[in-house]
Amino acid sequence: MTTSAGTRLASIICGKWSAWLVLLTAAAASALVVALAGDPRTGDDPTGALPDTAESVQVAELRRQLPGGQINPALIVYARGGRPLTAADEAAIAADREAFTEAAVGGEVGPPVFAPDRTAALVAVPLPAEIGIEELDTVVGRLRAQASSGLPAGTTAELTGGAGFTADVAAAFDGANITLLVVTVAVVATLLLITYRSPWLWLVPLAVVGTADVVSNGLIAIVSRAVDLQIDPSTTGIVDVLIFGAGTNYALLLIARYREELRREPDRRHALRRALGSAGPAVAASALTVVLSLLTLLAAILANDRAIGLAGAVGITTAALYALVVLPAGLSVCGRGLFWPFVPRPGQPDPTRTGLWARAGDLVSRRPRTVLAGSLLLLAVLATGLVDTRLGLSKTEQFRVSAESIDGLATLSRSFPPGTADPVIVVADADHQQQVLVAAGSVDGVASVHPGGGDADLTVVEVVLRAEPDSAASYQAVRDLRAAVGAVADAQALVGGTVAANLDTRDAALRDLRVVVPLVLVMVLLVLVVLLRSLVAPLVLVGTVVATYFAALGAATVLFTRVLGYPALATSVPLLAFLFLVALGVDYNIFLATRAREEAPSVGTRHGMRTALAVTGGVITSAGVLLAAVFAVLGVLPLVTLTEIGVIVGFGVLLDTLLVRTLLVPAIAMVTGRRFWWPSPLARQPDPPHDAVQNDKHSQPVISARTFST
Repeated sequence: MTTSAGTRLASIICGKWSAWLVLLTAAAASALVVALAGDPRTGDDPTGALPDTAESVQVAELRRQLPGGQINPALIVYARGGRPLTAADEAAIAADREAFTEAAVGGEVGPPVFAPDRTAALVAVPLPAEIGIEELDTVVGRLRAQASSGLPAGTTAELTGGAGFTADVAAAFDGANITLLVVTVAVVATLLLITYRSPWLWLVPLAVVGTADVVSNGLIAIVSRAVDLQIDPSTTGIVDVLIFGAGTNYALLLIARYREELRREPDRRHALRRALGSAGPAVAASALTVVLSLLTLLAAILANDRAIGLAGAVGITTAALYALVVLPAGLSVCGRGLFWPFVPRPGQPDPTRTGLWARAGDLVSRRPRTVLAGSLLLLAVLATGLVDTRLGLSKTEQFRVSAESIDGLATLSRSFPPGTADPVIVVADADHQQQVLVAAGSVDGVASVHPGGGDADLTVVEVVLRAEPDSAASYQAVRDLRAAVGAVADAQALVGGTVAANLDTRDAALRDLRVVVPLVLVMVLLVLVVLLRSLVAPLVLVGTVVATYFAALGAATVLFTRVLGYPALATSVPLLAFLFLVALGVDYNIFLATRAREEAPSVGTRHGMRTALAVTGGVITSAGVLLAAVFAVLGVLPLVTLTEIGVIVGFGVLLDTLLVRTLLVPAIAMVTGRRFWWPSPLARQPDPPHDAVQNDKHSQPVISARTFST
């Protein structure tokens, strides 16, 4: 955005009558998007996130072509708390089996399978795999009601298996995103009210960001159908948090600059135009950084990562557009009295010049090397928590709330091999069935092997593992199984099933981490180089944010494993936490560094950084606390994955706000001096005389839109 273009745009947005036109146009466009939105594309295929080249995807596709391949089993587990089942239990189970035939594919349910010690029995009800979530939830609910009614005292019936797990995931998210949205709005409203101490100023940014969220969800639904990309409930929750967090941050920065200008300008619209011309490019650069970082997820091979990237980019773009266009128009219409009872007036002193953050700047400027060493030491200590990090959660470890499918799986595992509920599937050439059976049975960790159907060309072999599904041992067994059956000449054997699909997902997540992380760093670095016209400063800013990520990940890992009892990090957590922390953390460094660059020509790098810290400290801290609180709200959702992302990003944002941006970055800038801006002309410009600096420190600075627009 050039200075002249930005000035013209600011004049249109902030004009007396044009502001109303902007608001009316935005309202009409928002209503149109909501009317056309519809529902996003969704799906419940366990292998839907994987590329077609994944072995488990190929197995799933081959099974769909075979008789009985379109099956999603519901497994009902009967038990008496570790005691043998009685004759009355067996009679009840037989009656249930007959009742279950109404829901079963083909109207047939196989006989119950009893554990060797008869402490449990298993009835498998074949359900059609192609039915939707709502219908599946209804069928599973009916089966659970039937199984639990009429049982002898002391006997339990729990429905697990693929159908039960899918239904429980859907039930866990039923209303959860609404709860997330309500809690997010409540947190944002409370923090805005505390920040502004005004009975109505907080309503304006909240209304603007809330509208942006509604419009973003509509646009995401339209885009998902256009590009055939599935949007699941967790993606929706993450994007809502991103929009409210980033959108409110942009509003905080703009309103803070507007308040600053109102203390200088008697004409409030002129003050708003100056604020928008100054802060607008910084907000745009910050939003561009986040959007480009999110779009790097399009290089991921996991479809759910690509969905978060595309949906998040749409959301951040919309939030920035509303913050830069709709919010200023709303502020223009409302007038100066919006800040009541603390209305800024021309001539009032600027409290940021002598407040807490000014004293923090003085501390850093007196002992920059000590502050630098202490900050790095603290980050290093926090990062040591990564030593014992384990990646990957089993199916029973993914919920923070109780679920019958998880309880049933635990009951099943006490009497049967844990893999009974979710056998591994091998598809091979029918002429080599016996060789494949022998090879599979020879693998360490395999409990049993038996034919599972097929046709004249292909055979299906079901392999029951001894290890719990999705555990490290089960993943190793799948790898060994693939090697064993793959060695059978001309069998063309492929290994799939849910456990194999989850292993493929884990491997794909690690691949995405290796590919996307460098892309994110390059994107962020390029934006900072263009914005600051420097190489040293961007490298420092990116390096400090990466250090913050490792420190936050290490500290959070200790919290998860030693306090909350989580066994590991979910596979998608390291990548998404890195993406959000780097992209959003650089935002605050952009706000700080652009202001320091604005001050440096007149007072030098050291004093310019001290002034930048003093005048931006309050608003950036407010923005950081708000963003951390918003991400922490992800903890209301039932999945451990989202809780982990929320805690890591929330703690990382606080660490970045209170330590890195407040102490570490200013300390580095003060130690390096004007070399911080190398190779820009600022690096060759000598610092002004000490007297000029002292005089400038006590004067009100003139805000330059040109500095932000570079």
